[in-house]
Amino acid sequence: MNQLIKEKLAILPDQPGCYLMKDRQGTIIYVGKAKVLKNRVRSYFTGSHDGKTLRLVNEIVDFEYIVTSSNIEALVLEINLIKKHNPKYNINLKDDKTYPFIKITNEEHPRLIITRQVKKDKGKYFGPYPNVYSANETKKVLDRIYPLRKCSTLPTKVCLYYHIGQCLAPCVNTVTVDQNKEMVDGIIRFLNGGYQDVKAELTEKMLKSSEELDFERAKDLRDQIAHIEATMEKQKMMMTDMVDRDVFGFSFDKGWMCVQVFFIRQGKLIERDVSMFPVYADPLEEFVTFLGQFYLENHHFKPKEILLPDGVDKELAEQLLEVSVHQPKKGQKKELVNLASKNAKIALEEKFSLIERDEERTIKAIENLGSKIGIATPFRIEAFDNSNIQGTNPVSAMVVFIDGKPDKREYRKYKIKSVTGPDDYASMKEVVRRRYSRILKDNLPLPDLIIIDGGKGHLSAAQDVLENELGLEIPIAGLVKDDKHKTSELLIGDSVQTVQLERNSQEFYLLQRIQDEVHRFAISFHRQLRGKNAFQSILDDIPGVGEKRKKQLLKHFGSVKKLKEATVDEIVEVGIPRNTASIIAQKLKED
Repeated sequence: MNQLIKEKLAILPDQPGCYLMKDRQGTIIYVGKAKVLKNRVRSYFTGSHDGKTLRLVNEIVDFEYIVTSSNIEALVLEINLIKKHNPKYNINLKDDKTYPFIKITNEEHPRLIITRQVKKDKGKYFGPYPNVYSANETKKVLDRIYPLRKCSTLPTKVCLYYHIGQCLAPCVNTVTVDQNKEMVDGIIRFLNGGYQDVKAELTEKMLKSSEELDFERAKDLRDQIAHIEATMEKQKMMMTDMVDRDVFGFSFDKGWMCVQVFFIRQGKLIERDVSMFPVYADPLEEFVTFLGQFYLENHHFKPKEILLPDGVDKELAEQLLEVSVHQPKKGQKKELVNLASKNAKIALEEKFSLIERDEERTIKAIENLGSKIGIATPFRIEAFDNSNIQGTNPVSAMVVFIDGKPDKREYRKYKIKSVTGPDDYASMKEVVRRRYSRILKDNLPLPDLIIIDGGKGHLSAAQDVLENELGLEIPIAGLVKDDKHKTSELLIGDSVQTVQLERNSQEFYLLQRIQDEVHRFAISFHRQLRGKNAFQSILDDIPGVGEKRKKQLLKHFGSVKKLKEATVDEIVEVGIPRNTASIIAQKLKED
C-alpha cells in the first residue's frame, strides 16, 4: 500500500457513496458502492483475500470516491459509472439486445408482425420472447391459421400469400370488419394461453372435412395442429395464473458468481439467461448491481413480478426497478427460485475447471512472465513485426494482448514511409517512433511491456527510439526464432540478456501465441498490399488506363491471375474501351 492510499484511507467519510479504483496509468479499473465508504474501501487493503480480489488490489495505486445521500442513490450512480468507464474488473454485460414481441397492428386491415419496439400506437403486444426462434415459429403458426394481410402497404394485385391461403387479399377482395375482428380475437386468445381451445376447434374442423371427403382441407388442418404442438406444447406449463414473471437464482464461490434467470410468460417457462462474473465486494450487493444493469442498462423487459432468493435487499431492488418484487417462502414459486439457484450452482461448478485453465494460460502466465523478467505484471503487451520481400512493399504490424488475451480492436497496421530497401532496423525505428509519438500526443495508455519480433539489432533499434528520442522507460523484449521458425529465446534489458523460460510453461506458450499472432497479422497485411501494388504496377505503363480503370479492373477480377485469364470481351464488359482492352490483354500475355 502506497503513502497516498494510506492518507486517503485515514480521511474516508462514514457515508454512502461510490468509489473508483485506479491503476498506475490512472485508468479506472473498478467501480463499487458502499453503505459506509470508510468500512468498504478500507476492507480492500486489510485482511486476506481470494485470488481475484488480491489481483485487483495489487493493481490499485490510487482511488477516488463520490458521496451520495442514500444507498439507492449510490446504486444508481454505480451503474452509471460502470457504463461510462467500463472498468475491466466490473461485471460486463455486453448483451444489450431487446427481445422481440408479437404485435397486432391497429389498422383497418390489421397485420401480425414481430417487433422489438413497444410504442403507444394502440397496437396489441405479446411477449417478450427471449427465444427469437420461438417468436418466429409462433408467428408462422398464426399466419397459417389466421390469414391477416401481410403487406405493409396494400398492393394493386394479389401476392403469393393469397395463393397459399395466408392472406384474404383485402387489396382486391372485400374483407369485413367482423372478419378481421374474428381473426384478431382468435390470435389474442391463442397468445394468452388458449391455444388448446384453438387446437380443439381445428381438430373438430379436420374431422368434419374428413367426413365430407375434403381430404386436402383436412390435411391442411392436420398440419396446422402439428405446428401448434411443435411450437407451443413443448413448453411446459409452470404456473396457472398466467402472470409474466422473471425468476432469479444465484450461487457464488471462490470469488465468482453465477446468476440464472427463468423467463416465465403466460405461465410457461420459455427461456433462461445465464451470467457468470467475478465479484470483489459483498455478493448480495453485487447481485443487486447485476439486477440494475440487467434491466436499466440493457433494457430487458420488466415483467409484472420478479422473484428473488432470500438474503437479497428486497426493498432496495423494488425501489430500483419499480416493479413488484417477492421472496417466496414456500410453494411453487419457492421451488422455481430454488431450481434457478440449483442450476446456477451446477453451472458455476462446471465452469470452474475451464476458468482455472484459462487463468493459467492468461493472467497467471503474465504474472509469471513479469516475475521472470523482473518487471511488474505486464497487463498490456504490445508486439511488433516487420514484413517485406527484398525491401518491396515494406510494412509493419502491431498486436495488443490485454490480460494475456488478444484485443483485436487495438491492432494497428503501418506502411513504411521513410525507409528505402530492405532495412529491418530502420523500419522498426520508424514504426516504434510513430506508435509512441502518437500515444504521447493523444495521452493514450502506455504498454507494460513491448515485444519486438527479432534479435539484438531489432531490440537495440527500438530501445534507441524509446529512450533517446522519446524519453520513455518501458520494458522491452525481443523474441528470437530458431531455424524452424519457432520461438526460441527471449531477450531483455539494455545489456540484451537471454531469459531462460521453461519450454512447457504457460508464459512460454503465451510468448509463442504473441509471436505467431503478430507475424500472421504482418504477413497478411503485406500480402494484401503486395497483391494490390502488383496488380496496379502491371497496368501503370498501359496508355488509357488510369487510377479509375485500375480500380474497376481490381474490383471486378480481384487478382492479376484472373485478369490474365480474361478474354478481351470480358475486359470490355467491365467498361473498358475495346482498343484499350486489347492492349491490356496483349500486355498481360507478354508479361
